[in-house]
Amino acid sequence: MVVITFEKSAKEEILYHFDKTVDEEGFIVEKDDITQKVITPDGEEVTLEEFAGIRKGSEIFIKSDLPSIIDLIDKLG
Repeated sequence: MVVITFEKSAKEEILYHFDKTVDEEGFIVEKDDITQKVITPDGEEVTLEEFAGIRKGSEIFIKSDLPSIIDLIDKLG
């Protein structure tokens, strides 16, 4: 099994390129409107700690928990 982990600075760099930032509470938000938190396809807000990636095709944010990863694998498979 391959495990890929990102340092906090790498996550922030990825978010920067998608015009996102992190608010005072640690949630990922729109850079130009920090009151607008990004959400997963299930409507969950995402913290920097939970952030696992952004799916190709649109800004679909993925959490790093097991159910989110399994759902991603099912959709990509």
